[in-house]
Amino acid sequence: MAGTGIFTEILDGEVYKFYADGEWRTSSSGKSVAIVNPATRKTQYKVQACTQEEVNKVMGMAKSAQKSWAKTPLWKRAELLHKAAAILKDNKAPIAESLVKEIAKPAKDSVTEVVRSGDLISYCAEEGVRILGEGKFLLSDSFPGNERTKYCLTSKIPLGVVLAIPPFNYPVNLAVSKIAPALIAGNSLVLKPPTQGAVSCLHMVHCFHLAGFPKGLISCITGKGSEIGDFLTMHPAVNCIRYIYIHIQQKGYFPINYLCFWINGFSFTGGDTGISISKKAGMIPLQMELGGKDACIVLEDADLDLVASNIIKGGFSYSGQRCTAVKVVLVMESVADELVEKVKAKVAKLTVGPPEENCDITAVVSESSANFIEGLVMDAKEKGATFCQEYKREGNLIWPLLLDNVRPDMRIAWEEPFGPVLPVLRISSVDEGINHCNASNFGLQGCVFTKDINKAMLISDAMETGTVQINSAPARGPDHFPFQGLKDSGIGSQGVTNSINLMTKVKTTVINLPTPSYSMG
Repeated sequence: MAGTGIFTEILDGEVYKFYADGEWRTSSSGKSVAIVNPATRKTQYKVQACTQEEVNKVMGMAKSAQKSWAKTPLWKRAELLHKAAAILKDNKAPIAESLVKEIAKPAKDSVTEVVRSGDLISYCAEEGVRILGEGKFLLSDSFPGNERTKYCLTSKIPLGVVLAIPPFNYPVNLAVSKIAPALIAGNSLVLKPPTQGAVSCLHMVHCFHLAGFPKGLISCITGKGSEIGDFLTMHPAVNCIRYIYIHIQQKGYFPINYLCFWINGFSFTGGDTGISISKKAGMIPLQMELGGKDACIVLEDADLDLVASNIIKGGFSYSGQRCTAVKVVLVMESVADELVEKVKAKVAKLTVGPPEENCDITAVVSESSANFIEGLVMDAKEKGATFCQEYKREGNLIWPLLLDNVRPDMRIAWEEPFGPVLPVLRISSVDEGINHCNASNFGLQGCVFTKDINKAMLISDAMETGTVQINSAPARGPDHFPFQGLKDSGIGSQGVTNSINLMTKVKTTVINLPTPSYSMG
C-alpha cells in the first residue's frame, strides 16, 4: 500500500511530507492540500502546503549541491540512476496504487507507467554517458584566412538548477523524463508535482533518495500554486524550466494552476499559458509541451478496420486524457459512414467504471473537467451534431461518446476536451482536412491513414504538427523518440537525447599557439 513499507517515512499521520536536503519534512505552514479521488470525489490524500521561505531554502540547497554534483564522474551519476530505476521498478505496486487513487488511471496502465519510467531512467543514464563523454576539437585553419594557431576544445556543461513541472496525467513518467536528463547532465533538480499526482511523485522521489543521491540535489515541493507558483518560476536560482501543460478546465487540481492565470475557474489556452511563462522566465531556457488538438485524417483507400482500432486506442485510452489523444477525425465523405459504424461497434465494447477494475473508461480528473467536457457536448448538440451514443454522465464519470457530422462552427471541432468525447468531421478533399488541421492554434501531433505512402508523405509534410504518425494513432514514445509541438503546442523538443542537450550548454576553451603547428608538417 501507498505510504507503507519502505515508504513509511514519507508520511506524517495523514499528510505526506515534502522532500528537501535529503530528508522528508513537514511544512512550517502547518497546512495541507487535499487530493480528491476523481472516482469517489472524496479526499484521498493530503500533502504539505509549503511556504515561500521553504522554497528559498530548497533553492539554496539545490544551488550548493549542484556544484559538488557537477564534479561527480559520469559513470557514478549513471550508476546512481540505474540504482534508482531498479528501486522504482521493484516498488511499482504502491506507486501504481497512488496513480489509481489520485488520477483514476486504470490499474494495469498505472503499473505500466511506473515500469516505463524505470526503463526511461536507465536509458537516460546510458545515453548521457555517450553524449556527455564526447567533445569537439576544432582547428583554426579550417576557416579562410587563418593559420593553425588555435585549438578549440568544446564540451557540454550543466545549466545549474532545473525546475521541473509535470502534468497530472503521467505524473511519474513525465517527472522522470525531466529528472533523469537533468541529473546525468550534472544539474540539480527541484520538482513541483501536480496536485493530482503529487503522492505518486513523492513515492517516486523516495526511490531516488534510497538510491543514495547527495543531499540537496533533488527536492520535491508541494503546495498551493497561489502561494508558491510564481515564486518558484521567477526564482533567481532557477537556470532552466521544463514544463508540460495539460489544457484542462479545472480549478485547484491543474498541474500548476499558478502559471495559468485562472479567470473564474477557466484557464487560458496553451499558447497564452506558454507566453505567460516565457515572459516570467526571462532568459531562462524553456522546454514546454502545451497540449494539442491532434487530427486523424482518413483517406478513401485506408484500411478502415485499422483506422477504427486506432481511433479507439488513440481517442479513448485513459478516457482521452492524453495530449497525444486523437482529438478530431477528418474522414473523406465516401468512407465516413462505414468508418463511423466500425468505430461505434468498438465503442459499444468499451468498459466503463472504476480504475481498480481496469475499466477502459474511468472518471476524468475533476468535476470542473467533467463540466467543461459537458459544455462542449451541449454546444455540439445545440448546433446539430449526430450523437452516436446517448450522452451519459455520473459525477466525474463520462461514458464514451462519438459525435458525427460535426461542423467547424462547433466548439468541439477546435477545443481540446481532454475526455472520452471524439468529434468526426466529414471532408470532401484531402486539402480540406489539411486546412482544418493547420487552422488550429495547436500543432502537437497528427496522423494520416492511407495505403499510398507517397500521399502519406505529402500530407505529413503539409501538416503543421511536431509529429505525424502514418497508419497509427498519435503517441508520445518510445521515450527516446523526439517529441515536440509547433505553434501553441510547445517550445523545444523532448526525448532522451534532446532533453539531455537542453539541460546543458556549450563550454569552449581555446589554446593559442605562438606559431602555426601542422601535424606531420
